Amino acid sequence: MNKKTLLVIIGIFIIGVIVGVYLINRNNKLDNSSNSQNGLLDQKEENNSSQNNEDNNSKQKIAIIYFSATGTTKKVAEYIKNTTNGDLIEIIPKEKYTDNDLNYGNDNSRANKEQNNSKARPEIKNNINTDNYDVIYLGYPIWWGDVPKIILTFLDSHNLNNKTIIPFCTSGSTSITNSLNTLKNYNKNVTWIDGTRFSSNTTQNEINSWVNSLSY
Repeated sequence: MNKKTLLVIIGIFIIGVIVGVYLINRNNKLDNSSNSQNGLLDQKEENNSSQNNEDNNSKQKIAIIYFSATGTTKKVAEYIKNTTNGDLIEIIPKEKYTDNDLNYGNDNSRANKEQNNSKARPEIKNNINTDNYDVIYLGYPIWWGDVPKIILTFLDSHNLNNKTIIPFCTSGSTSITNSLNTLKNYNKNVTWIDGTRFSSNTTQNEINSWVNSLSY
């Protein structure tokens, strides 16, 4: 083999190597581009799904309707408003409850008489419009282990059929169970969500965790 032929063979080999490296790099770039585009599509689908969930939740009109005689339930209701951005609505009794009315040690106190009378329905002073709401957080203190009778007045006064209602109560130690059973049996056309009890020491963070766990 002469020198000229050897140079030609070497040149062809070098060109082959260069072409091979080029093709390998080109294929790698195409794969990376494809993976990147697929990743973007996956991310876009995930974002769209998340956005759809947010849109569905944002379409629900939320109200926080509560009765509070001493201010404890009011504070919890305000925390729920902060988390949900719902409308805060107080159930105001026509006749305000005094300290003497709430003296549970006196059998003749107003609260005692009402709670012991199955037909008692204390009047509500303010007009409350529930028509535009899909979800209602309904708050009240526990009186004699149950809902105050003014809550039943509220249920009697409004058509809440097919709405979602999430009860929440405040008490020193009594659970929400008995009051929740009262509400469920009082109107069976409502979608009742099992609520929870809060104490006077409840924090905003606790309310945030509870509300977020409900997905409403």
